[in-house]
Amino acid sequence: MIIAWLSVENFRNHRSTQISFDPGRTLVVGPNGHGKTNLLEAVAMLDGSGSFRGATAETLVQAGSQRAYVRAKIRRRNRSSLVEMEILAGARSRAQVNGQRVRSLRDLAEVVTAVVFCPADLAIAAGGPSMRRSLLDEVLASTDREFRSARADLERILRQRNNLLKQAGQRPDGDALNTLDVWDDQFAAAGETVARSRAGLASALAPVADEAYRRLAGTDAPLELAYVTSWSDASLAAALAGARSEDLRRGTTSVGPHRDEMEITLEGLSARTHASQGEQRSIALSLRLAQHRYIADRVGTTPIVLLDDVFSELDEGRARRLVDCLPDAQTVVTSATGHVPDGIDIDRRIEVHDGEAISASVHHDGQMHANE
Repeated sequence: MIIAWLSVENFRNHRSTQISFDPGRTLVVGPNGHGKTNLLEAVAMLDGSGSFRGATAETLVQAGSQRAYVRAKIRRRNRSSLVEMEILAGARSRAQVNGQRVRSLRDLAEVVTAVVFCPADLAIAAGGPSMRRSLLDEVLASTDREFRSARADLERILRQRNNLLKQAGQRPDGDALNTLDVWDDQFAAAGETVARSRAGLASALAPVADEAYRRLAGTDAPLELAYVTSWSDASLAAALAGARSEDLRRGTTSVGPHRDEMEITLEGLSARTHASQGEQRSIALSLRLAQHRYIADRVGTTPIVLLDDVFSELDEGRARRLVDCLPDAQTVVTSATGHVPDGIDIDRRIEVHDGEAISASVHHDGQMHANE
Protein backbone atom coordinates (compact mmCIF):
# COMPACT_ATOMS: atom_id res chain seq x y z
CA MET A 1 0.00 0.00 0.00
CA ILE A 2 1.24 3.46 -0.93
CA ILE A 3 0.00 6.95 -0.16
CA ALA A 4 1.03 9.03 -3.17
CA TRP A 5 -0.02 12.46 -1.92
CA LEU A 6 -1.85 14.14 0.93
CA SER A 7 -3.85 17.36 1.02
CA VAL A 8 -5.18 18.97 4.21
CA GLU A 9 -7.25 22.11 4.66
CA ASN A 10 -8.01 23.82 7.98
CA PHE A 11 -6.57 20.79 9.77
CA ARG A 12 -4.98 21.73 13.09
CA ASN A 13 -2.36 24.41 12.22
CA HIS A 14 -2.32 23.60 8.48
CA ARG A 15 -4.43 26.09 6.55
CA SER A 16 -3.68 24.44 3.19
CA THR A 17 -0.91 21.89 2.76
CA GLN A 18 -0.25 19.51 -0.13
CA ILE A 19 2.65 17.07 -0.05
CA SER A 20 3.74 13.99 -1.96
CA PHE A 21 5.39 10.96 -0.39
CA ASP A 22 8.09 8.68 -1.70
CA PRO A 23 7.11 5.01 -2.02
CA GLY A 24 10.11 4.31 0.21
CA ARG A 25 10.88 6.45 3.23
CA THR A 26 9.90 10.07 3.77
CA LEU A 27 11.33 12.20 6.58
CA VAL A 28 9.24 15.07 7.95
CA VAL A 29 11.43 17.62 9.77
CA GLY A 30 10.63 20.76 11.72
CA PRO A 31 10.66 22.35 15.17
CA ASN A 32 8.31 20.95 17.79
CA GLY A 33 4.84 22.45 17.62
CA HIS A 34 5.05 23.41 13.93
CA GLY A 35 2.85 20.62 12.51
CA LYS A 36 4.92 17.49 11.80
CA THR A 37 2.79 15.12 13.83
CA ASN A 38 -0.36 16.77 12.48
CA LEU A 39 0.49 15.43 9.03
CA LEU A 40 1.00 11.90 10.35
CA GLU A 41 -2.26 12.22 12.25
CA ALA A 42 -4.07 13.16 9.03
CA VAL A 43 -2.62 10.14 7.22
CA ALA A 44 -3.57 7.79 10.06
CA MET A 45 -7.13 9.12 10.17
CA LEU A 46 -7.73 7.97 6.62
CA ASP A 47 -8.34 4.42 7.89
CA GLY A 48 -11.38 5.68 9.79
CA SER A 49 -10.01 4.96 13.26
CA GLY A 50 -9.94 8.59 14.38
CA SER A 51 -7.05 10.54 15.84
CA PHE A 52 -4.28 8.42 17.36
CA ARG A 53 -3.85 11.32 19.80
CA GLY A 54 -7.45 11.00 20.97
CA ALA A 55 -8.39 14.42 19.60
CA THR A 56 -11.99 15.51 19.08
CA ALA A 57 -13.28 16.99 15.82
CA GLU A 58 -13.38 20.44 17.45
CA THR A 59 -9.65 20.15 18.18
CA LEU A 60 -8.80 18.93 14.68
CA VAL A 61 -10.64 21.76 12.90
CA GLN A 62 -8.58 24.93 12.76
CA ALA A 63 -9.81 27.76 14.97
CA GLY A 64 -12.21 30.01 13.11
CA SER A 65 -13.30 27.24 10.71
CA GLN A 66 -16.28 24.91 10.83
CA ARG A 67 -14.76 22.02 8.93
CA ALA A 68 -11.47 20.50 7.87
CA TYR A 69 -10.64 18.32 4.88
CA VAL A 70 -8.17 15.48 4.48
CA ARG A 71 -7.67 14.05 0.99
CA ALA A 72 -5.22 11.47 -0.32
CA LYS A 73 -4.47 9.33 -3.34
CA ILE A 74 -3.96 5.73 -2.23
CA ARG A 75 -2.52 2.91 -4.31
CA ARG A 76 -3.46 -0.57 -3.13
CA ARG A 77 -3.02 -3.78 -5.12
CA ASN A 78 -2.36 -1.80 -8.33
CA ARG A 79 -5.57 0.16 -7.87
CA SER A 80 -5.72 3.91 -7.14
CA SER A 81 -8.36 5.45 -4.89
CA LEU A 82 -9.13 9.01 -3.93
CA VAL A 83 -10.06 9.10 -0.25
CA GLU A 84 -11.70 12.27 1.07
CA MET A 85 -12.69 13.04 4.64
CA GLU A 86 -14.68 16.02 5.89
CA ILE A 87 -14.23 16.67 9.61
CA LEU A 88 -17.04 18.76 11.06
CA ALA A 89 -16.78 20.66 14.33
CA GLY A 90 -19.78 19.61 16.42
CA ALA A 91 -21.09 16.98 14.00
CA ARG A 92 -20.24 13.56 12.62
CA SER A 93 -17.43 13.45 10.12
CA ARG A 94 -18.03 12.15 6.61
CA ALA A 95 -15.91 10.38 4.03
CA GLN A 96 -16.04 9.16 0.47
CA VAL A 97 -13.92 6.96 -1.77
CA ASN A 98 -13.75 7.83 -5.46
CA GLY A 99 -16.76 10.08 -4.98
CA GLN A 100 -18.89 7.40 -3.29
CA ARG A 101 -19.99 8.06 0.29
CA VAL A 102 -18.94 5.37 2.80
CA ARG A 103 -21.59 4.18 5.25
CA SER A 104 -19.22 4.14 8.21
CA LEU A 105 -15.81 5.76 8.64
CA ARG A 106 -14.46 2.43 9.87
CA ASP A 107 -15.16 0.98 6.42
CA LEU A 108 -12.25 3.10 5.19
CA ALA A 109 -10.04 0.36 6.66
CA GLU A 110 -10.83 -1.64 3.54
CA VAL A 111 -9.03 1.05 1.49
CA VAL A 112 -6.37 2.43 3.85
CA THR A 113 -4.31 0.66 6.50
CA ALA A 114 -1.58 2.31 8.56
CA VAL A 115 0.28 1.43 11.74
CA VAL A 116 1.43 4.27 13.98
CA PHE A 117 4.44 4.07 16.29
CA CYS A 118 4.53 6.99 18.75
CA PRO A 119 5.91 7.84 22.21
CA ALA A 120 2.43 7.55 23.75
CA ASP A 121 2.53 3.82 22.95
CA LEU A 122 4.39 3.38 26.24
CA ALA A 123 0.92 3.31 27.82
CA ILE A 124 0.15 0.04 26.03
CA ALA A 125 2.40 -1.74 28.52
CA ALA A 126 2.35 0.74 31.39
CA GLY A 127 -1.25 1.97 31.31
CA GLY A 128 -4.60 0.51 32.33
CA PRO A 129 -6.50 -2.34 30.64
CA SER A 130 -8.37 0.04 28.32
CA MET A 131 -5.12 0.78 26.48
CA ARG A 132 -4.59 -2.89 25.64
CA ARG A 133 -8.24 -3.43 24.74
CA SER A 134 -7.98 -0.46 22.39
CA LEU A 135 -4.95 -1.98 20.69
CA LEU A 136 -6.80 -5.24 20.06
CA ASP A 137 -9.89 -3.40 18.79
CA GLU A 138 -7.77 -1.20 16.54
CA VAL A 139 -6.20 -4.23 14.85
CA LEU A 140 -9.46 -6.12 14.51
CA ALA A 141 -11.29 -3.09 13.13
CA SER A 142 -8.67 -2.93 10.38
CA THR A 143 -9.19 -6.52 9.29
CA ASP A 144 -12.63 -7.84 10.26
CA ARG A 145 -15.94 -6.35 9.12
CA GLU A 146 -17.90 -8.72 11.40
CA PHE A 147 -15.93 -7.49 14.39
CA ARG A 148 -16.58 -3.85 13.48
CA SER A 149 -20.30 -4.58 13.44
CA ALA A 150 -20.25 -6.53 16.72
CA ARG A 151 -18.17 -3.84 18.42
CA ALA A 152 -20.57 -1.09 17.32
CA ASP A 153 -23.52 -3.18 18.54
CA LEU A 154 -21.81 -3.80 21.86
CA GLU A 155 -21.17 -0.10 22.46
CA ARG A 156 -24.77 0.77 21.61
CA ILE A 157 -26.25 -1.98 23.80
CA LEU A 158 -23.95 -1.14 26.70
CA ARG A 159 -25.13 2.48 26.65
CA GLN A 160 -28.77 1.38 26.60
CA ARG A 161 -28.27 -1.17 29.37
CA ASN A 162 -26.45 1.30 31.62
CA ASN A 163 -29.14 3.92 31.07
CA LEU A 164 -31.81 1.39 32.05
CA LEU A 165 -29.86 0.30 35.14
CA LYS A 166 -29.57 3.93 36.29
CA GLN A 167 -33.25 4.62 35.66
CA ALA A 168 -34.50 1.41 37.29
CA GLY A 169 -32.48 1.76 40.46
CA GLN A 170 -32.60 -0.95 43.13
CA ARG A 171 -36.36 -1.51 42.82
CA PRO A 172 -37.05 -2.13 39.12
CA ASP A 173 -40.60 -2.85 38.02
CA GLY A 174 -41.66 -5.71 35.75
CA ASP A 175 -41.31 -3.70 32.55
CA ALA A 176 -37.76 -2.68 33.45
CA LEU A 177 -36.79 -6.26 34.20
CA ASN A 178 -38.28 -7.51 30.93
CA THR A 179 -36.40 -4.84 28.99
CA LEU A 180 -33.24 -5.71 30.88
CA ASP A 181 -33.67 -9.34 29.80
CA VAL A 182 -33.74 -8.21 26.17
CA TRP A 183 -30.61 -6.08 26.55
CA ASP A 184 -28.83 -8.90 28.36
CA ASP A 185 -29.50 -11.34 25.52
CA GLN A 186 -28.22 -8.89 22.93
CA PHE A 187 -25.25 -7.83 25.05
CA ALA A 188 -24.21 -11.45 25.62
CA ALA A 189 -24.36 -12.28 21.91
CA ALA A 190 -22.32 -9.24 20.81
CA GLY A 191 -19.99 -9.51 23.80
CA GLU A 192 -19.12 -13.15 23.19
CA THR A 193 -18.24 -12.29 19.58
CA VAL A 194 -16.01 -9.40 20.61
CA ALA A 195 -14.26 -11.37 23.37
CA ARG A 196 -13.72 -14.38 21.12
CA SER A 197 -12.18 -12.19 18.40
CA ARG A 198 -9.92 -10.41 20.87
CA ALA A 199 -8.75 -13.67 22.43
CA GLY A 200 -7.95 -15.11 19.01
CA LEU A 201 -6.02 -12.00 18.08
CA ALA A 202 -4.01 -12.03 21.32
CA SER A 203 -3.02 -15.64 20.58
CA ALA A 204 -2.01 -14.72 17.03
CA LEU A 205 0.04 -11.69 18.10
CA ALA A 206 1.82 -13.44 20.97
CA PRO A 207 4.55 -15.38 19.09
CA VAL A 208 5.29 -12.50 16.71
CA ALA A 209 5.50 -9.99 19.56
CA ASP A 210 7.74 -12.36 21.53
CA GLU A 211 10.13 -12.72 18.59
CA ALA A 212 10.16 -8.96 17.98
CA TYR A 213 10.76 -8.20 21.65
CA ARG A 214 13.77 -10.51 21.84
CA ARG A 215 15.27 -8.80 18.80
CA LEU A 216 14.55 -5.27 20.00
CA ALA A 217 15.70 -5.78 23.57
CA GLY A 218 18.62 -8.02 22.69
CA THR A 219 17.51 -10.58 25.27
CA ASP A 220 16.06 -14.07 25.59
CA ALA A 221 13.44 -12.95 28.11
CA PRO A 222 10.07 -14.42 27.03
CA LEU A 223 7.16 -12.06 26.35
CA GLU A 224 3.67 -13.53 26.72
CA LEU A 225 0.16 -12.27 26.02
CA ALA A 226 -3.07 -13.67 27.47
CA TYR A 227 -6.62 -12.41 27.04
CA VAL A 228 -8.57 -12.61 30.30
CA THR A 229 -12.33 -12.09 30.42
CA SER A 230 -14.09 -10.36 33.30
CA TRP A 231 -16.35 -13.35 33.82
CA SER A 232 -15.69 -16.96 34.75
CA ASP A 233 -15.77 -20.04 32.56
CA ALA A 234 -19.56 -19.72 32.46
CA SER A 235 -21.22 -17.91 29.58
CA LEU A 236 -21.49 -14.13 29.51
CA ALA A 237 -25.26 -14.50 29.72
CA ALA A 238 -24.91 -16.42 32.99
CA ALA A 239 -22.43 -13.86 34.30
CA LEU A 240 -24.84 -11.00 33.54
CA ALA A 241 -27.64 -12.81 35.34
CA GLY A 242 -25.40 -13.39 38.36
CA ALA A 243 -24.32 -9.76 38.46
CA ARG A 244 -27.75 -8.22 37.93
CA SER A 245 -28.41 -7.26 41.56
CA GLU A 246 -25.02 -5.62 41.86
CA ASP A 247 -25.44 -3.88 38.50
CA LEU A 248 -28.79 -2.45 39.58
CA ARG A 249 -27.29 -1.25 42.84
CA ARG A 250 -24.37 0.44 41.10
CA GLY A 251 -26.23 1.57 37.98
CA THR A 252 -23.61 0.17 35.62
CA THR A 253 -22.58 -3.06 33.87
CA SER A 254 -19.87 -4.84 35.87
CA VAL A 255 -19.03 -7.73 33.51
CA GLY A 256 -18.39 -7.88 29.78
CA PRO A 257 -15.70 -7.16 27.19
CA HIS A 258 -15.49 -3.54 28.38
CA ARG A 259 -13.92 -4.92 31.59
CA ASP A 260 -11.58 -7.45 30.01
CA GLU A 261 -7.79 -7.38 29.99
CA MET A 262 -4.93 -8.49 27.79
CA GLU A 263 -2.26 -9.43 30.29
CA ILE A 264 1.34 -8.85 29.20
CA THR A 265 4.02 -10.71 31.11
CA LEU A 266 7.79 -10.56 30.79
CA GLU A 267 9.63 -13.52 32.25
CA GLY A 268 6.38 -14.47 33.98
CA LEU A 269 5.89 -11.09 35.70
CA SER A 270 3.39 -8.36 34.89
CA ALA A 271 4.94 -5.93 32.41
CA ARG A 272 2.78 -3.13 33.83
CA THR A 273 4.17 -3.38 37.36
CA HIS A 274 7.55 -5.09 37.00
CA ALA A 275 9.07 -4.05 33.65
CA SER A 276 11.37 -1.04 33.42
CA GLN A 277 10.39 1.89 31.24
CA GLY A 278 12.90 0.76 28.60
CA GLU A 279 11.40 -2.73 28.65
CA GLN A 280 7.87 -1.32 28.46
CA ARG A 281 8.86 0.78 25.47
CA SER A 282 10.33 -2.26 23.71
CA ILE A 283 7.13 -4.21 24.49
CA ALA A 284 5.00 -1.50 22.91
CA LEU A 285 7.18 -1.43 19.80
CA SER A 286 7.03 -5.23 19.61
CA LEU A 287 3.24 -5.15 19.69
CA ARG A 288 3.15 -2.56 16.91
CA LEU A 289 5.46 -4.71 14.79
CA ALA A 290 3.21 -7.71 15.46
CA GLN A 291 0.18 -5.59 14.55
CA HIS A 292 1.76 -4.65 11.23
CA ARG A 293 2.53 -8.25 10.30
CA TYR A 294 -0.93 -9.47 11.33
CA ILE A 295 -2.72 -6.83 9.26
CA ALA A 296 -0.47 -7.45 6.26
CA ASP A 297 -1.19 -11.18 6.42
CA ARG A 298 -4.94 -10.70 6.80
CA VAL A 299 -5.60 -8.02 4.18
CA GLY A 300 -2.95 -9.03 1.66
CA THR A 301 -1.28 -5.64 1.46
CA THR A 302 1.42 -3.93 3.50
CA PRO A 303 0.20 -1.17 5.83
CA ILE A 304 1.90 2.22 5.78
CA VAL A 305 4.33 2.71 8.69
CA LEU A 306 4.15 6.03 10.56
CA LEU A 307 6.98 6.71 13.02
CA ASP A 308 6.25 9.79 15.10
CA ASP A 309 9.45 10.94 16.81
CA VAL A 310 10.05 7.39 18.01
CA PHE A 311 13.83 7.32 17.82
CA SER A 312 14.30 10.25 20.20
CA GLU A 313 12.79 8.08 22.93
CA LEU A 314 15.16 5.15 22.41
CA ASP A 315 18.76 4.54 23.38
CA GLU A 316 21.20 3.94 20.56
CA GLY A 317 21.06 0.15 20.80
CA ARG A 318 17.27 -0.09 20.75
CA ALA A 319 17.06 2.47 17.93
CA ARG A 320 19.47 0.47 15.81
CA ARG A 321 17.62 -2.78 16.49
CA LEU A 322 14.26 -1.16 15.68
CA VAL A 323 15.64 -0.13 12.29
CA ASP A 324 16.58 -3.76 11.68
CA CYS A 325 13.06 -4.88 12.63
CA LEU A 326 11.09 -2.38 10.54
CA PRO A 327 8.97 -4.01 7.82
CA ASP A 328 9.54 -3.44 4.13
CA ALA A 329 6.81 -0.84 3.72
CA GLN A 330 6.26 2.78 2.80
CA THR A 331 7.41 4.68 5.88
CA VAL A 332 6.94 8.25 7.08
CA VAL A 333 9.22 9.41 9.91
CA THR A 334 9.07 12.64 11.91
CA SER A 335 12.08 14.23 13.59
CA ALA A 336 12.65 17.60 15.20
CA THR A 337 16.38 17.44 14.43
CA GLY A 338 16.38 15.64 11.10
CA HIS A 339 18.56 12.93 12.59
CA VAL A 340 17.63 9.30 12.04
CA PRO A 341 19.62 6.19 12.96
CA ASP A 342 22.02 4.59 10.54
CA GLY A 343 20.25 2.12 8.29
CA ILE A 344 17.27 4.32 7.43
CA ASP A 345 17.75 5.59 3.89
CA ILE A 346 15.60 8.68 3.37
CA ASP A 347 14.16 9.13 -0.13
CA ARG A 348 12.23 12.37 0.42
CA ARG A 349 12.57 15.11 3.00
CA ILE A 350 9.73 17.47 3.95
CA GLU A 351 10.40 20.62 5.96
CA VAL A 352 7.49 21.88 8.08
CA HIS A 353 7.38 25.36 9.58
CA ASP A 354 4.31 27.10 11.02
CA GLY A 355 1.91 24.73 9.30
CA GLU A 356 3.53 25.00 5.89
CA ALA A 357 5.51 22.28 4.13
CA ILE A 358 8.25 22.27 1.53
CA SER A 359 9.16 18.93 -0.01
CA ALA A 360 12.60 17.97 -1.28
CA SER A 361 13.60 14.81 -3.12
CA VAL A 362 16.74 13.22 -1.71
CA HIS A 363 19.08 11.58 -4.19
CA HIS A 364 21.56 8.89 -3.27
CA ASP A 365 24.46 11.22 -4.13
CA GLY A 366 23.28 13.46 -1.31
CA GLN A 367 21.93 16.23 -3.58
CA MET A 368 18.44 17.60 -3.05
CA HIS A 369 15.98 19.68 -5.04
CA ALA A 370 12.93 21.44 -3.67
CA ASN A 371 9.40 20.82 -4.87
CA GLU A 372 6.42 23.02 -4.21
